[in-house]
Amino acid sequence: MAIEDWFLSRAERGNPASDLPTWSVGNHCEPLVHGATYFADLARTVEALTKGDHLLFTDWRGDPDERMLPDGPTVAELFSRAAERGVVVKGLVWRSHLDKLSYSEEENRHLGEAIEAAGGEVLLDQRVRRGGSHHQKLVVVRRPDDPTGDVAYAGGIDLCHSRRDDANHLGDPQPLTMAGAYGERPPWHDVQLKLRGPVVDVLDQVFRERWTDPMPLDIENPPAYLADKFRHADLTADPLPPRPPAAPTAGPHAVQVLRTYPAVRPRYRFAPDGERTVARGYAKAVRRARRLIYLEDQYLWSTEVAELFAAALKANPDLHLVAVVPRHPDIDGRFALPPNLVGREMALRVCQEAAPDRVHVFDVENHEGTPVYVHAKVCVVDDVWASVGSDNFNRRSWTHDSELSCAVLDETPDPREPRDPGGLGDGARIFARDLRLSLLGEHLDRTDVDALVDPAAAIAALDGSADALEEWHRGGRQGPRPPGRLRPHAPERLSRATRMWAVPVYRLVYDPDGRPLRHRLRGRF
Repeated sequence: MAIEDWFLSRAERGNPASDLPTWSVGNHCEPLVHGATYFADLARTVEALTKGDHLLFTDWRGDPDERMLPDGPTVAELFSRAAERGVVVKGLVWRSHLDKLSYSEEENRHLGEAIEAAGGEVLLDQRVRRGGSHHQKLVVVRRPDDPTGDVAYAGGIDLCHSRRDDANHLGDPQPLTMAGAYGERPPWHDVQLKLRGPVVDVLDQVFRERWTDPMPLDIENPPAYLADKFRHADLTADPLPPRPPAAPTAGPHAVQVLRTYPAVRPRYRFAPDGERTVARGYAKAVRRARRLIYLEDQYLWSTEVAELFAAALKANPDLHLVAVVPRHPDIDGRFALPPNLVGREMALRVCQEAAPDRVHVFDVENHEGTPVYVHAKVCVVDDVWASVGSDNFNRRSWTHDSELSCAVLDETPDPREPRDPGGLGDGARIFARDLRLSLLGEHLDRTDVDALVDPAAAIAALDGSADALEEWHRGGRQGPRPPGRLRPHAPERLSRATRMWAVPVYRLVYDPDGRPLRHRLRGRF
């Protein structure tokens, strides 16, 4: 397998202002499925840190009182105690919109205040496009005296309420309020990637580029700037400690760090025209797909994204697309719901018109029948290339907000048949295939996941299980509940009158475009 057939080259990355390595080899990646798994692992890692170690993090939302384990510590306690032990704790959290708009301005501020009181430093970062956000979810741990202890976590899980769920999907005991269909304790499905090896140094650089950027933190929000000055908020980043040497080789995984940064004014020093390697990386991998694209995503909006899948489906008659999405948006309401619905409706129509019999879309419920909110951002292509990140399959994530994803290629071939499902000579790889099988095993309530190795068998099992569960519901839930948690996803159809206002609101507010004008006009990412 040639790495350059799947990963972007330096030229293809398109951001010469950043010297971020094109990719990194010799790493070990472990998917942590569910927030409870991730939080427990992160707590163990941070509690082991000692004076002089580094703890760097970025997040979209941070709730200081969110418990990492059933009996604590909370996020604030975990990070504050590390700072009190002499660990260098630095954080960048999105400044956020007002809480009255269902965002997290106060929570993010309070997390920063708690950590700063213990000797750390957390900045509220609003260096985004108007209406945009910092959506990267990253924790980097460096141990200068023992680089073998370096570890990073990147993916879709925020350090906040509603995330600490497990495989039973009964929800986090500390829930956020969501659409009524999810109940008082919304079930939550998510994935984070744990990384060891030289890639930790690459992710350290990702953090440092943002931390040291000279653009003012509140550049797009003068009222927030005045409020922060009144509160004597920290608006200046203190110097970071020297960057430690990269960790030694830890495993067989090559990792390409993919990012989204929008085109903004003033410009980012490290991405003056923005960066869209998330979009470009997906586009390159999807164009190489021949048998199966498996994805899990919170949104799956945007006709621009759907057209990429549609083109691959049209070009490859044996290719199937499997998507696992939430049954309902996370919010409801007369005016908030339709723009959330219309984007997915349009995207799925594009894919299904390209290959009606080869697009399989499912949503998830727990064994009590409560819908599970799918927040994961996972993609596996032909059991070769896999990605876990913060980015959704929509135009906002691919152009407008800051995002971070890690694409993985395993140098270890998988001996199970079919050994080369794509037929291009790349050969299936253990990491990508095991990631797909572990997710399918949970969704189908199956332990015999080796029976799902062949894409055709997996698709038959998915369709059969989802159809059986759907029929059980339609029949009044008579008799034993069929195994499995998937049901066929049927997007709600909107009236013509509703679409007339929902489509422009969706495109302008919910799924905006952050590309430079020349890229928009050429239809390029």
